[in-house]
Amino acid sequence: MILSTTPQIEGRTIREYKGVVTGETIIGANFVKDFFAGIRDIVGGRSGSYEKVLREAKDTSMEEMIHRAEELGANAIVGIDIDYETIGANNSMLMVATSGTAVVI
Repeated sequence: MILSTTPQIEGRTIREYKGVVTGETIIGANFVKDFFAGIRDIVGGRSGSYEKVLREAKDTSMEEMIHRAEELGANAIVGIDIDYETIGANNSMLMVATSGTAVVI
């Protein structure tokens, strides 16, 4: 699967548009607890624990989006957008949502 944030793949022609595909991941209350427990990992203003959880959430969301594109018969996703939002009571949950257009190139 070819993935791109651009609307086209350079040097390739989009032969068919399959539709918009999405992936979502929500990290619950344990994420917040784990984040504060991982504060001791902060080095130079960065938290390795926090960044690891964010990467895992993004990767899970991307994998879900790819799976949906494959179900449509696509071999690429263009125009990918990744959004991070806090939701829930007291913003205690983090949602990572990815979206893009599934295409055949």
